[in-house]
Amino acid sequence: MAKSADGWHHVDVEGAGPGTRYGFSVDGGPVRPDPRSQSQPTGVHGLSEVVDHDAFEWSDGDWQRKRWPAALVYELHVGTFTEAGTFDAAIEKLPYLVGLGVDAVELMPVNEFPGERGWGYDGVDLFAPHHAYGGPEGLKRLVDACHRAGLAVMLDVVYNHFGPAGNYLQEFGPYLTAKHQTPWGMAVNLDDEGSEGVRRFLVDNASMWLRDYHFDGLRLDAVHAFADSSPVHFLAQLADEVGSSGFLVAESEVDNPRLFAYGLDAQWYDEFHHTLHTVLTGERTGYYAPFGSLGQLAAALRHGSARYVGFAQNHDQIGNRAKGERLSHLVGEGRARIAAALVMTSPFVPMLFMGEEWGASSPFQYFTDHDDADLGAAVTKGRRAEFAGFGWAPDDVPDPQDRATFERSKLDWSELDRAPHAGLLAWHRELIDFRRSHPDLVDAGVPVEVEVDEALGRLRMRRGRVEVRVNLGEASWDGVPPDGVAVSA
Repeated sequence: MAKSADGWHHVDVEGAGPGTRYGFSVDGGPVRPDPRSQSQPTGVHGLSEVVDHDAFEWSDGDWQRKRWPAALVYELHVGTFTEAGTFDAAIEKLPYLVGLGVDAVELMPVNEFPGERGWGYDGVDLFAPHHAYGGPEGLKRLVDACHRAGLAVMLDVVYNHFGPAGNYLQEFGPYLTAKHQTPWGMAVNLDDEGSEGVRRFLVDNASMWLRDYHFDGLRLDAVHAFADSSPVHFLAQLADEVGSSGFLVAESEVDNPRLFAYGLDAQWYDEFHHTLHTVLTGERTGYYAPFGSLGQLAAALRHGSARYVGFAQNHDQIGNRAKGERLSHLVGEGRARIAAALVMTSPFVPMLFMGEEWGASSPFQYFTDHDDADLGAAVTKGRRAEFAGFGWAPDDVPDPQDRATFERSKLDWSELDRAPHAGLLAWHRELIDFRRSHPDLVDAGVPVEVEVDEALGRLRMRRGRVEVRVNLGEASWDGVPPDGVAVSA
């Protein structure tokens, strides 16, 4: 390949085109996938494949993004959402999501990651949709079908670290830097020598998902882990270059108003989740230790706005438990109904995690498929050590490498019509319809008033004409039984 003055290398290959397999040998070394590979048909170690994005026939030419504050987001993992675990299989469930009242589907990461199964957060080929899900064509079919059904589509992207297996980026350039250390080792190079090319790599990736796959927005994983001392923060550059093309929503472990100054549209609101979870479960270990009072829950509700995404459950808060228990597994139907009512009537953009609405019996556990036995063993060991702070026994943590851990995490769609799942699903539908029919719940200008009685376990929230009463006490309260909730207008 010929090297140009700007450091890029070029070569023209006669006859290459869509479907052509190729790779790169760096300085005579082993053949590696293209760092910007658009398709990896045989996984993270195999050859890359040329893709012609113009060849797909889209049918969403009239699609218009919906107003963000009015959205109901539904987070799902493609591999466990259906038995088949593919993009095309997910299309078959879109009528259900429309009937439920969902406005936007949020996909956990779908870029190429090691093996056949995984959460997607250890991806390495950021431009290539996962081969086991259906590759580039399958993903386009899913997004196109969502738009035809009236559903927006968000994608979870990971720019704060790269996965350990199949990560050949450092052979091509300074994608990582020892200037900063993170929980994953060296940091992604956002502010050291050569960082201009790395930042361009990530911004181009974001642009590709919005342009070539028609995504309506991106959820940015763990932005608090970005190590960037540049005059212009990477998030500000990202928002400036691609923000007009789609929503940008950040995950941050703490509420960070600076994210809005960078130009991002919203952030996940973990503080609301933590206060709600601890009030309902009584858990006070690990990062839940600072939370647990109704007063803290009230403060989180008062602080809320449509610039925050509020939830009672998500992939992290379920999957990062020892056994992957859902909230309904921990507190039962009554308190699960309370959680649903507060999420759906809160001042945040509400989000459900797949199966939450019917109290799915399946857990959502952490699973991997590393072909390196030593790496797989290290992941299993590290996973069990990580939970020591919560007091969870190592033997209770399923082996991420065991295929059974993945299989038991798949949704059982036959539950929808059976008790107690049918009752909880009906409650969610009622709440979603109520939210849609009461403008006070989606009007950012309507104040949030919250009163609590800590001793009696009572919370009252008012949003305009809507009132929500939660009773976590031992005695009935104006017709609301213990572990009950009333929503009225």
